[in-house]
Amino acid sequence: MLRVGVTGGIGSGKSTVSRRLAELGAVVVDADLVAREVMEPGEPTLDAVASRFGPEVLRPDGTLDRAGLASIVFRDPSALADLDAITVPAIAQRVAARRRDVARDSVSVYDMPLLVERGAWVHEHLTVVVEADVETRVQRLVDQRGLGEGDARRRMAAQATDEQRRAVADVVLPNDGSPDALAGLVDGLWRDRLAPWNDNLLAGRRSRRPDHGAVVPPDPLWEARGSRVVAKLAAALSGQRTVTEVSHIGSTAVPGLPAKDVIDVQVGVRDLADADAATFHAALRDAGYVCTPDNLADRAKPGSGETVWAKRYWGGCDPGEVVHVHVRQRGSQGWRFALLFPDWLRHVPAERAAYAAEKQRLLALDDRTGVYAEAKEPWFDDAWVRAGEWASRTGWHP
Repeated sequence: MLRVGVTGGIGSGKSTVSRRLAELGAVVVDADLVAREVMEPGEPTLDAVASRFGPEVLRPDGTLDRAGLASIVFRDPSALADLDAITVPAIAQRVAARRRDVARDSVSVYDMPLLVERGAWVHEHLTVVVEADVETRVQRLVDQRGLGEGDARRRMAAQATDEQRRAVADVVLPNDGSPDALAGLVDGLWRDRLAPWNDNLLAGRRSRRPDHGAVVPPDPLWEARGSRVVAKLAAALSGQRTVTEVSHIGSTAVPGLPAKDVIDVQVGVRDLADADAATFHAALRDAGYVCTPDNLADRAKPGSGETVWAKRYWGGCDPGEVVHVHVRQRGSQGWRFALLFPDWLRHVPAERAAYAAEKQRLLALDDRTGVYAEAKEPWFDDAWVRAGEWASRTGWHP
């Protein structure tokens, strides 16, 4: 199923976004509600908290004095760390159980204030960050939750910064306007991305680049997008002992280079046969990728001594971001060239400019994606030689 993480600083309005997603058909698991559940009387988590912080954090009826506990932990980082050590595993276990029970054809939304701080965003297919101006958030906390201004600011300071959240955000929803404006943004996200993405997952259908005009000007966000894709894939494949590394490759890995708006990623494996194992396939499917079983090799470059360079190929299902995953055996010539090529272009501006010029020349002749890709092969054949010479001259190695 499609997994969506929704997060944002306290007072940003993330819960409003989650409620709207639920109205549209998503199944929402709210981390705050689960956190309350595991701290109810009779729960072992509450007993452990009372043991660490003392009986004064309990009311006479045995329930948690949340305000009292908050006044302790938000003033003392070590106390907050102790609380996290007790509560985080219990919450994570219950959240995982809830999400396992969600119907396969549903969109599973995890409303989690600390999604970034916990590093849990890498397990979501899409991370949505809800943002609002700091002063707007403070005013909401004072007016709507009855917090003192100082308390509100301390709680905000204990969370990730806006910059840290944006670094992992696939989508940022601004919430400095009206509730209707925010609802409109959520509706658009559901209609244009989440619903069709879920349909693609269920149908085993990967997203595709357009047939014409696929090459676009350089996008300064490609590097960050590639980093997020790599982090999520690395997390998904962490249990696969054959995997040696995950890397952003291709033209979008080279700053300033026009390219197809595609994030190409290479997964290195110790043995390519391991990439055919059921566990490897299951991990990539769970991460949201679809295997293309007939794409098993690239044409080898002249002088390599080989006819083809074997690989396995997977495509992402996100209609908002085309991702291609190339699985190659570590140490193979295809694996090495995929890593060498973007490094070479990054370090040799003249070659980068020459490649950009060749792209424009070929596009002017025929901008159909398949025709353009095939027309680039002679240039790549020569580039393979020049890049290899540069690697030898500079001592480059993967």
